[in-house]
Amino acid sequence: MIRSARYNSRPGHSPSAQRRMKFNRERQKTVDQWGDVSIGLGERKNVHLEVSASYSGHPVQIPVHVRRGPKAGPVLFISAAVHGDEINGTGAIRQILLDPYLQLISGSLILVPVVNVLGFERHSRYLPDRRDLNRSFPGSAKGSLASRMARLILDEIIERADYGIDLHTAAVRRTNFPNVRADLDIPNVRRLTEAFGCEVTVNEKGPAGCLRRAACEAGCPTFILEAGEVWKVESLVIEYALRGIKNVLMRLGMIAGQPQEPAYRTAIRETAWIRADSAGFLHFHVAPGDIVNKGTPIATIDSLVGSEGEVIFSTENGIVLGMTTLPVTAPGEPVCHIGLVPRGRNQIAEVIRSLPKNSLHQRIRDDLATSIMVVDPHRK
Repeated sequence: MIRSARYNSRPGHSPSAQRRMKFNRERQKTVDQWGDVSIGLGERKNVHLEVSASYSGHPVQIPVHVRRGPKAGPVLFISAAVHGDEINGTGAIRQILLDPYLQLISGSLILVPVVNVLGFERHSRYLPDRRDLNRSFPGSAKGSLASRMARLILDEIIERADYGIDLHTAAVRRTNFPNVRADLDIPNVRRLTEAFGCEVTVNEKGPAGCLRRAACEAGCPTFILEAGEVWKVESLVIEYALRGIKNVLMRLGMIAGQPQEPAYRTAIRETAWIRADSAGFLHFHVAPGDIVNKGTPIATIDSLVGSEGEVIFSTENGIVLGMTTLPVTAPGEPVCHIGLVPRGRNQIAEVIRSLPKNSLHQRIRDDLATSIMVVDPHRK
């Protein structure tokens, strides 16, 4: 394993935003320098970025794989597990690493399968001090552990790239139908998400301190994919992510091939959580990816001894983005996350009904539904 030079937090040691121009110049040359590791055109190497040290003094390192095509071109970073328990993206990046047929014809890939290595080691969303790395960007070389890690990631990965894709899942005890979240008011971000080809895009800047927002502010158009659950590598989520990543690589001229179009496209600006008003056992009537109207039954809450109680209805028109995977609920707890589709909802529903059962959209909908209990709302 090739290791980079040791990076520390001395002021001025980590590259600043001004180094973007230097990186842009260097990538047009034969050799790309990562610490003491040189990566030439057509080469692929592993480097390790040292972000901290354990109490025993051993280095804490982020593993990075850099793959360069035979010709200079765009640089795309793909990252996963910024939240250490969200490892579907890790599985997707590993598939890229293992794919013998994915050959770059130009440009460079920076693959970061696990960003939050400390959270990953503990199967935790957070760092050991309970800070959220994805709320710590752009960070500071003299700040907390999270702040120092964020600064290094920004300087050593994001600043080197022209574009970025950050892979996420739902939070613990929830699942998400695949959806892109991006600031579509930035033209290059819009073009990047259109190339990815996701059915649902939530148009938002992202919370303050998150990686994608800091990357965009640093001049690297970046979006995130939200799909599936924590602590899992779900095969259909991986298939979905790889379809989109390859679409982007094709549109950027980095690999050969023809992009695959999604079943439909819709961009939404608002979402809403449907919450329970009573407690009990949940029987769902919809699954992730379903289209719902105001008044559509979402779930029924039964008592533990079988008495039927509250029926939860959708208060919005839209698409089911996410759901709780807990089979029980209590008053005020979130049950279903709806993306509000302002228009064209009926046309989308018609497209979905016409899709074959073996389409990726239908397969991933059915697969995600296995994490919950879906029953006919008219059952006796």
